[in-house]
Amino acid sequence: MTATFNIAANSDDWRGVALSNFCLSPFVLDGVLIASVEGFIQGIKFPPSDPVRTLAFAAYGFTAKEFSAHAAGQSIWWGDETHNYASPGHLALIERALRARIAQNSGLQAALLSTGAAPIVHETGVLESSKTSLKTADFCRIMTSIRRDLSSAA
Repeated sequence: MTATFNIAANSDDWRGVALSNFCLSPFVLDGVLIASVEGFIQGIKFPPSDPVRTLAFAAYGFTAKEFSAHAAGQSIWWGDETHNYASPGHLALIERALRARIAQNSGLQAALLSTGAAPIVHETGVLESSKTSLKTADFCRIMTSIRRDLSSAA
């Protein structure tokens, strides 16, 4: 049986914690500085004119996750784009954020590459909400794709 690699805030492996969406890991997407992928995921749920959006983009960890309770959850906004919540366009935008974060951090690139070919999982000990915008299967597929792309470039 092949050992898996768990990317989650509560992973037993420091690399899994560092690569989790909750981790403070600033990156820039389209000129906007964002503190964490989780902050991005929550922030885009608020229209550009909403001050909560800026607060979410500056947040990480469970503080960022808590913003989801205040979002309408029907649309997301980025630049001139508006997408339906949980649509293919929404997922593509989240993937862009994940890729930008990894591309801008050589330490995260090395951490992800160091996992070799281990299947990536996202096991948090909590059942996945039906309302989540980034399903576990999509997250694992995206992170596996990023790792494959990094390996090909090396």
